[in-house]
Amino acid sequence: LYDVSRERIEAGLATIDGNMARQVSSERITVEQRDKALELLGLAESMENFEDADIVIESATESEEVKRKIFAELCPHLREDALIATNTSSISITRLAASTDRPERFMGVHFMNPVPVMELVELVRGIATDDATFDAMQDFASSLGKKIANAEDFPAFIV
Repeated sequence: LYDVSRERIEAGLATIDGNMARQVSSERITVEQRDKALELLGLAESMENFEDADIVIESATESEEVKRKIFAELCPHLREDALIATNTSSISITRLAASTDRPERFMGVHFMNPVPVMELVELVRGIATDDATFDAMQDFASSLGKKIANAEDFPAFIV
């Protein structure tokens, strides 16, 4: 979990913790599942913390300028084989991918809200997204228990 300041990171963590507490109280997950998920959640105070990441998913505000700035700062800190995804539903994946140093390893992974409850995730290929990236993102989404819908690269929702 990364954000622009320590305060925003802590606020994000508090939101996640609160959401998971509600899931425990409604018996959607167990306390053990909640604890395991929180244990796996890493907090990053700089982009350098992503140097060992296999996949990075950006979910900033729906501003192409903001997202491009994030990718410009992020890419130099990633391994060459790391995959990048964006959670956008309104910005061209192809355009965003072109702003990175790895358009073939970039795609859209749009989680439906509320993410812990909704099973559906849209996978969106850009024009340069390679098959290995698409396959890896399908495997990743499946590992989260999500149902996958393939979407075209234009602003819209499947659901």
